[in-house]
Amino acid sequence: MTDTTRRGFPDLWVDPEDDPRRQWSRPAGELETHWHYLRAYRATIELKCDGLDADQLARRSVPPSTLSLLGLVRHLARVEHHWFRRVLQGQAQLDGLYQTPQDPDADFTGAVADPQLPVRDVLEHLVEEYVRHAGHADLLRECIDGCTGQ
Repeated sequence: MTDTTRRGFPDLWVDPEDDPRRQWSRPAGELETHWHYLRAYRATIELKCDGLDADQLARRSVPPSTLSLLGLVRHLARVEHHWFRRVLQGQAQLDGLYQTPQDPDADFTGAVADPQLPVRDVLEHLVEEYVRHAGHADLLRECIDGCTGQ
C-alpha cells in the first residue's frame, strides 16, 4: 500500500513532480497524439488504483450500483480487447474476458462499432472511454481513502 505520509501532497495519488505522465515528450502528428493520450489515461487509471488492496478495488460505489474501480479496469480491458482485436484485427469471434452466459454485461459492456473504422477512430474512441471513466474513478477513490484527482 502507498505510504501517503511520505508525500508532500498526501491527498493526491502522487506528488506533482513525481507524476509519471509528465515525463512523456510532446507527440508529433495526429496518430502519435492519439497514442499519447491513450497512454496518459491508462496511466491515470493506474494511479487511481495504486496502493489499494483487493477489497478497496472491488468496493461498490453506492448500492445498488455495481460500479467499482476493479469493474472499471475490467471494462476498459474488454473495450480495448474489442477494439484492437475485433475491429482492427478483424477477429469475428472473441473469447470473453469477463462475461459469462449468465452475465454477459459483467464488465460494463462497451459500445459496438463499425468494423471498418481506421486506427485513428479506434484510438479516439478509446481515449474518450478512458476520459469518461477517469471521472468515475476520481469519485470512487475519494470515497475509499479521501485521495483526490490530479
